[in-house]
Amino acid sequence: MLPLVSRRFKLSTSVPLVLFHRPRSMASVAPPPKRVGTHNGSFHCDEALGCFMIRLTDKFSNAEIVRTRDPKVLEGLDAVLDVGGVYHPSSDRYDHHQKGFEEVFGHGFKTKLSSAGLVYKHFGKEIIAKELQVDEGHLDVQRLFLAVYKSFMEAIDAVDNGINQYDTDQPPRYVNNTHLSSRVGRLNLDWIDPDQSSEKENEAFQQAMALAGSEFLSSLRFHAKSWLPARSIVMECLLARWSIDPSGEIMVLNRFCPWKLHLFELEEEMKIDPPIKYVLYQDDRSKSWRVQAVAVAPDRFESRKPLASQWRGLRDDELSTATGIPGCVFVHMSGFIGGNQTYEGALAMAKASLKLS
Repeated sequence: MLPLVSRRFKLSTSVPLVLFHRPRSMASVAPPPKRVGTHNGSFHCDEALGCFMIRLTDKFSNAEIVRTRDPKVLEGLDAVLDVGGVYHPSSDRYDHHQKGFEEVFGHGFKTKLSSAGLVYKHFGKEIIAKELQVDEGHLDVQRLFLAVYKSFMEAIDAVDNGINQYDTDQPPRYVNNTHLSSRVGRLNLDWIDPDQSSEKENEAFQQAMALAGSEFLSSLRFHAKSWLPARSIVMECLLARWSIDPSGEIMVLNRFCPWKLHLFELEEEMKIDPPIKYVLYQDDRSKSWRVQAVAVAPDRFESRKPLASQWRGLRDDELSTATGIPGCVFVHMSGFIGGNQTYEGALAMAKASLKLS
């Protein structure tokens, strides 16, 4: 894993080109800036984010954003997002509203793409590689490409295409207007605003690009700096599990990190059988050790094998007496986690619990 080097991406519109008067033979004429089009009027998160992302690429670096629905104007632009009724990557047309459009990200994802998803599908690896300062073919680029889509981009696509998060005919139990798409939507001009000019609308769209873009980069940098190193740690500890216990069902983290999602994904990728039942790690504050039962799924509370039922709710000396293991601290009432003052004690609790109901 190469260290992440933070990069600053400009969001400003194109800077006017100034040519100094020099002899014709010495003059160098820079190419005009690229122009990227999207529709005017009310905007959504997908085109704001799509415009931000496409300007992070070499081809459209700091391109001018043109907001219009005029077909003649759109036809002359270098790229068009979320308008025009055409999805044609070779000519940089990325609309998703036309009849028959069913493009998805692939790699097992089935959510129909928005304009942001289309830009990410075609340019995401380049953007990630530039952030990491590695080649696009680097293995970390592919891992982040999939992880950022799963944790960030897919929700943008789903919200814009009106796809419910859950299959249910029941109304939601609460309203959630705190997600990114809602916050971008609130940047549209209010109907009571006396200034409804296109200039004011374009200023609001620039704010929307900045908001959506900053959250995208924040997600990318989190995954690069935190998520990816944690994955390597979990993989290393999984490979070492047989040296911990002959069952292969106990994993010890040699350094605490976010491990749960990685464990489920790596178990599937590495075809781990039997699956891990307990994960041991040291508590950074108390320096005691925790033994945590692995859940049946990432979004479930039930454990694959909770700690022994006869231990649950007990603490300290009472628990040590019940387990026959010195140094016990506690076992939660649900059996999903327990603690011991030492690594040896926590490991003994995990091994004993494997044999108990």
